[in-house]
Amino acid sequence: MRTLDFEKLEVWKKSSRLAVDVVRELDGCRNYGLVDQLMRSSLSIPSNIAEGEERETIKESARFLYYAKGSCGEMITQIYIATELGYISKQKSVVFISEAKHISVMLAKLIKIRKGIVR
Repeated sequence: MRTLDFEKLEVWKKSSRLAVDVVRELDGCRNYGLVDQLMRSSLSIPSNIAEGEERETIKESARFLYYAKGSCGEMITQIYIATELGYISKQKSVVFISEAKHISVMLAKLIKIRKGIVR
């Protein structure tokens, strides 16, 4: 049985912090559909990391890390749209997108480690 503490993973910490920052930034936004979707995608990243790390096999873990990576792309797209609509400032958008891209790279590396491609 795998015994990993997802809370110790730097990628989980960073993605959790980003989710909190995004949710706080959207507080008071009246476009409830966009807010809901952006909150879901941002929360999905650390949630899928945690779920994957709690799974029994490396294959299952990698699958959930892929889900988290996909949610990064989804969140980045939604941040671009929210910025164009004026719900997120350009300055915040740059920070959020940069952090999400960094998290995506971290996830890609972790997937390779989990799959035994990189040691």
